[in-house]
Amino acid sequence: MNCSEAGALIKKRRTELGLTQKALADKMNISDKTVSKWERGLGFPDVNLISELAEILSVSIESLIMGKCEQNEFKEINMKNNVYYICRQCGSITVSTGKAEITCCGEKLEPAEPKKAAEEQKLTVSPVENEWLVTGDCPMTKEDYVSFAAFVTAETIYMIKLYPEWDLCFRLPCRTSGKLLWYSKKQGLLFQYVR
Repeated sequence: MNCSEAGALIKKRRTELGLTQKALADKMNISDKTVSKWERGLGFPDVNLISELAEILSVSIESLIMGKCEQNEFKEINMKNNVYYICRQCGSITVSTGKAEITCCGEKLEPAEPKKAAEEQKLTVSPVENEWLVTGDCPMTKEDYVSFAAFVTAETIYMIKLYPEWDLCFRLPCRTSGKLLWYSKKQGLLFQYVR
């Protein structure tokens, strides 16, 4: 932790948000002298204030402590390259078109690495009317089930939430081709190509 870098970040974000030192101090019920001290690198916010300060400044706690916000390089967005963050505690799914800092249930989430499904793990995709019917033999018990599936093309994503004790069966809009992904706690994030 570098107090000078953290102070520079606090000042930068405060001014970007159009806040004076007094306005920031008033939001946090502290003195403006305390904010000035932080910004000059002569101290760091008390551990009880870090979360509130990070929220007010719209930065992560980690960025505040490090004194810098990492910025992603702009890349042409291809939805097939989405990054999936899955909370192992509650099962929440966050999809990002680039690297992101995601926390859930008090833990920092790492991107889930999609693995190509082995032949016996693949889902069955059959044309039905103007759609694809997707079915599978994965267990759908409360202990382990496919919690979501996504069909992704270069420009679209179609996501389906699935539930335990339901059949693994859903329909997708028929496309020329794309990537079908699904997730279960035991198998992780798997994918197969659909053409």
